[in-house]
Amino acid sequence: MIDRYTLPEMGAVWSEQHKYELWCRVETLVLEAHAAAGRVPADVVEPVRAAPAPTPEAVAEIEATTQHDVIAFLSAWADNTEPRSAAAYVHHGMTSSDLLDTALAVQLTDATDVLLAKADRLVAALRDHGLAHRNTLKVGRTHGVHAEPDVWGHRVADLAFAAARSRDRLRTARTAVGVVAISGAVGTYSLIDPEVERTVARALDLRAADASTQVVLRDGISEWVSALAIIATVCEAIALEVRHGQRTEVRELSEAFGSGQKGSSAMPHKKNPIRSERIAGLARVVRAAIVPVMEGIPLWHERDISHSSTERVFLPDASITTDYLLDLTAGLVENLVVDAERMRANLDSTGGLIYTSAVLLELVEAGMGREQSYALVQGAAMQTWQTGTPFRETLRARAAADGVALDEARLDDICRPERYVANLDPLFERLAALS
Repeated sequence: MIDRYTLPEMGAVWSEQHKYELWCRVETLVLEAHAAAGRVPADVVEPVRAAPAPTPEAVAEIEATTQHDVIAFLSAWADNTEPRSAAAYVHHGMTSSDLLDTALAVQLTDATDVLLAKADRLVAALRDHGLAHRNTLKVGRTHGVHAEPDVWGHRVADLAFAAARSRDRLRTARTAVGVVAISGAVGTYSLIDPEVERTVARALDLRAADASTQVVLRDGISEWVSALAIIATVCEAIALEVRHGQRTEVRELSEAFGSGQKGSSAMPHKKNPIRSERIAGLARVVRAAIVPVMEGIPLWHERDISHSSTERVFLPDASITTDYLLDLTAGLVENLVVDAERMRANLDSTGGLIYTSAVLLELVEAGMGREQSYALVQGAAMQTWQTGTPFRETLRARAAADGVALDEARLDDICRPERYVANLDPLFERLAALS
């Protein structure tokens, strides 16, 4: 991922230098387990443990000849081991994927922990914002068209629970990718004791694979990437709400606009939802990882490397981008500008059409047939759409023409926006308990 969207903590997880440090750690843990079992001399462990991780440049120089990254790494690392004889026992009984998949599991779980902390922040931001606006009246929209009265906090609560579910899916996916496999060339433990795998897993606070061939099957990694894609798409859903709300014709929401910020190179009046649009664009990047990574599940027999090149691109990029998205979205919510007066003005802008459902039920409950009631209310509503005459006036005229008596006092009561949201208290209690 390009530097523009890479935050430091997540960038460090996926740096080449950190990868080689993890490779050194895994190899050392394996060597320690061998030594503890008496399989290799005990005195070779300390020299290997003390050898510094090779630099990416040193590995790349050797790999240019070997065309094999693990061999290049081992050669670069052995050159820093004194005495050199100790290096002979490094990678003992292992195959490349034992190292690669185990170190990758550490990177994936470390990346997940960074993401979970950011997801917690987003959930908290949405929860607090939703509670702050539990009484902020707005019009609810379906198909983009005014429907019935609502409160802004209700819409935010829906997004908060979605963010929390997405976080919990990622927490589950962390277990799916936290798998150690150190089982040899085709996973039969032919040259390595299964206890080595279990020992390394305990040291890394991960779990040993239930089964592996030369690689861990990629269903767990596919689950993890899918969890990232869902999180990214929930971020986009939040951003889409802001983008709509910041449209000039709506003007209910807006991103924070800092001192010195510019909206357009040509039009000085512009205040654009650039953060929300960036979120929408980057969510596509994360979703794009699903199919290429999932196609790493079917490999030839015990292993091929068609998954390897794909994962080198998509696993870092997907997690780095999701990290950036979570950070950006949490900041968007924390600093969101809500125009409650504009929300109320928009709610009232259709002359009372948003109360047609309550009026329909009131007529039915007063004894009028549903078809007759619907025809009366719809006719009045269409007249309001066409003429701009307030709905209560068109309704009154239509009812008089049909010889229907209206209970005006009752209509006054039901044509109040607060009546529509009176049953939302339990929802906000659940929101307040969200953590």
